[in-house]
Amino acid sequence: MIPALNHSGVLPPFLPNLGPTASAAMAPYQTSLSELVMRFANTPARIEIMHGLLNYRKLLLDAGIINGFQWIDGSYVENCEHHRNRPPSDIDIVTFAERPAKFCDDALWNTFVKNNILNLFNRDTIKRQYHCDAFYEDLGLPSKVIVSRASYWFGLFSHQRITYLWKGLLFISLQADDQVALAILNGGINNAS
Repeated sequence: MIPALNHSGVLPPFLPNLGPTASAAMAPYQTSLSELVMRFANTPARIEIMHGLLNYRKLLLDAGIINGFQWIDGSYVENCEHHRNRPPSDIDIVTFAERPAKFCDDALWNTFVKNNILNLFNRDTIKRQYHCDAFYEDLGLPSKVIVSRASYWFGLFSHQRITYLWKGLLFISLQADDQVALAILNGGINNAS
């Protein structure tokens, strides 16, 4: 479910009718890729960014990174065309994922990361090739580290960088409806709100 953008052109940090004390009403909002496509892939620039996200997700899945989720944020899920007079240039994502089963051992994982640094984990390469400002968090780390990093990303993503405006973000599983979203995107179906 993607809530309506608020008067500031951003996702609300919580659903106003339920209030900030209801955990089910708080961001990040769980949604699907097809809903993301239908809601936000409504211009050529946005369609290109969405193709990039789908291609990057395919790389992750093909590499065996299948158990986890992504937080989606940035100007892509805002009305930046109206409020900033420009289209989004990318989509911000943090991938929180378990290591592929055959790379659970730290030494094997480190080798996997080293061998895939450019195509899966290098922010500049991913941004250039896939229009994703992408970050990765390993769910194989100690729980205190994961909590600390999740707190950091939530704090960073839940506010606009320049205005400090409080806003919401989205949650999409790595086991999502990528093929349905791609079909919708390629079919030209755009029902943006």
